[in-house]
Amino acid sequence: GEGTTLNNIAAVYDDLGQKEEALRRYEEALSVRREVGDLWGEAVTLFNIGSVLADLSRFAGAVQVLEACVALDERIGHPDLASDRAFLERVRTKLGS
Repeated sequence: GEGTTLNNIAAVYDDLGQKEEALRRYEEALSVRREVGDLWGEAVTLFNIGSVLADLSRFAGAVQVLEACVALDERIGHPDLASDRAFLERVRTKLGS
């Protein structure tokens, strides 16, 4: 529950436009989710981190995190695989711009 709660708190900061704070909270959530072996939650939080990094125009970092997200999605059969892969491709395009 702690990882989910931290992820939700981060989402609030993200919605408020406080991207750096959201990123810190998502990273805390990721740490907890990895510690307890919550692969599903890890994939969700990786996507959220990648999204915030993209919002901050940190495209190289976003691509790296989103690649990890997609790889994990594939491994666990996450239903968001197709949309996560599509977002990764959009961010890769921005990186190449």
